[in-house]
Amino acid sequence: MAQRFDYPPVWLLAALALAWGARHLFPIGAGQSVLVVPGWGLVLVAGALMGAAAARFLRHRTTIVPHRKPAALITDGLYRYSRNPIYLADVLLLAGLIMVWGAHLAWPLVPLLAWVLQRRFILPEEARLRAAFGQATEQYFALTRRWI
Repeated sequence: MAQRFDYPPVWLLAALALAWGARHLFPIGAGQSVLVVPGWGLVLVAGALMGAAAARFLRHRTTIVPHRKPAALITDGLYRYSRNPIYLADVLLLAGLIMVWGAHLAWPLVPLLAWVLQRRFILPEEARLRAAFGQATEQYFALTRRWI
């Protein structure tokens, strides 16, 4: 039952809800920050990363769903630069909306979300890739950073 809700978007939504709550409970200059425009920039970059990365999954006909066995090792497109562009986008989206909302007390959620994504999803996914694709995975990991 617990795995039923153990997906990255659930963790991202929880972090966003906490940030939104922090903004309303502690409105320290909310919405009046010089960070609003750069925050929207991060939100746009995050959306572009998510879309481009998701397109790679469709192209390679493999699952985008964590906890499932991969059918392909994706090493092209954005995956030449980052092994986890969707998780990177999740963190950038959170950071961008914290900036837009002026939820300054929510900044600790950014590294916390990155840590949760790495522990709960990235490390197990890397193990599944190693099991499925062996040496090709090791070569890819040696050439491509986990985040950026």
